[in-house]
Amino acid sequence: MQEAPAANHELVLKIRGWAAELGFQQLGIADTKLGDAEDRLRQWLEAGFAGEMHYMSRHGNRRSRPASLVPGTKRVIVASMDCLPPETIAPMQRLANHDSGYVARYALGRDYHKTLRQRLQQLADRIGQDIGSYGYRVFVDSAPVMEKPLAAKAGLGWQGKHTNLISRRRGSWFMLGAIYTDLPLPVDQPAQDHCGSCTACLEICPTQAFVAPYVLDARRCISYLTIELKGSIPEPLRAPIGNRIFGCDDCQLICPWNKFARPTAEPGFQPRHGLADSELTRLFSWDQSAWEERSRGSAIRRAGYEGWLRNIAVALGNAPASESNRSALAKRAEHSSAVVREHVGWALAQQSAAKRS
Repeated sequence: MQEAPAANHELVLKIRGWAAELGFQQLGIADTKLGDAEDRLRQWLEAGFAGEMHYMSRHGNRRSRPASLVPGTKRVIVASMDCLPPETIAPMQRLANHDSGYVARYALGRDYHKTLRQRLQQLADRIGQDIGSYGYRVFVDSAPVMEKPLAAKAGLGWQGKHTNLISRRRGSWFMLGAIYTDLPLPVDQPAQDHCGSCTACLEICPTQAFVAPYVLDARRCISYLTIELKGSIPEPLRAPIGNRIFGCDDCQLICPWNKFARPTAEPGFQPRHGLADSELTRLFSWDQSAWEERSRGSAIRRAGYEGWLRNIAVALGNAPASESNRSALAKRAEHSSAVVREHVGWALAQQSAAKRS
């Protein structure tokens, strides 16, 4: 459908209001021109920085050309929802407790895909109730969509040197979702980069995954290693992983713009099953059925049970030498998975070496 420009501006104001009612903190409108982002993606893929994430190249240019993915797309509505749960103990302190497992803050509660998708669908429905039938499709990190470049074009923030999106008003602790639509809505002004000369995020990375500002080698990134990688974690990268068992937040924890981040009030992001502060031995004791139950509806399921045990084995290898840690590892020494056995063996060797020293 076509509407007069004044009506389109009025509709955008309504959309912003409905988004706020649904729990979104930011919303912007972007066009579909992603030429620069497409070039950067191509160079990144050619350099091999995607590792085993073959899906990043599987769809050709449809990732960077929205109308190729959803014919008729003219605009992209991008919305963000704060995801940092309120905590009495700072995440940096949790990282310093090496007997405890660290889970990326976004993954402590309900799977963000479900939370955002449900709300975006409600927003899309509300638009339809107001204007009638229109073309749209909702996406939350589940299809070839360039959420961060689109969000930057929509004015929600800029991609920092750590490649995450940063907002001057909200920091970077938020998740993104998008609605592709055929509505000719007025677009927002793109955000400007405000990283300046700061390189804190590049310097703090435990595995030195940033080959240059704004360029991440995913093959060295702890989030990739503990979530996306299937199989063995390269041995030189195991010790730097520390107690991070699902994802990594270091580059966000150090970012000065996150002084403006606010804890979320969204129930879906509140920690479940003690994941915010659980001893590694407890998490390592979960059998397959316990894992299936406690990972249901959670982002941690993406690692898979084998990956979960692999990650915790590495963390136990990096933990202080103790009989309880060695005992927990020994119980998995004959696990049916060769990957788990390999990492348990490495961890037991680390524990023995630490005990002797």
